[in-house]
Amino acid sequence: MFYLIQQCALKKWGDLLENEILLTGYARLTKGITATEIYGSVAIGILADIKTGEILDIECSLVTDLARNFVKRMVKGHNLLEFDKIEAVFAKRYYGSAEKALVTAIKRCADKYIQIIEN
Repeated sequence: MFYLIQQCALKKWGDLLENEILLTGYARLTKGITATEIYGSVAIGILADIKTGEILDIECSLVTDLARNFVKRMVKGHNLLEFDKIEAVFAKRYYGSAEKALVTAIKRCADKYIQIIEN
C-alpha cells in the first residue's frame, strides 16, 4: 500500500504546496476479476487541494495501465465537495467490474476531506 501512496505523491517534500493533502480510500472488489485475485480490494490515493477540494492527482490499484489512466482522466480536476458529479461520470463512462468499489473508495476520500475541513 505504501507504493500506491508513494506513487501518488511523487513530488519531493520541498516541492509540496502548503495546501496539498493526501487522502486514501479502500473498498472490497467484486469476486471473479483479476484485481480481486491480486489485491482483494481497491485502493485509491488522492492528492487534493485542502482549500478548494480540487483533485490534483489520483492513483488506484487496478491491474492495467489503461484502466488506471482512464480513472485518473475521469476524476482529476473534479471537486471532492461535488462527489455526485464524480459518481455521474463513472455511471456514464466506466463499465468495468470494479466500478462500485472505485466509487466507494473515492466516496470515502471525499468523506475524509469533509471531516478535515469541518474540524
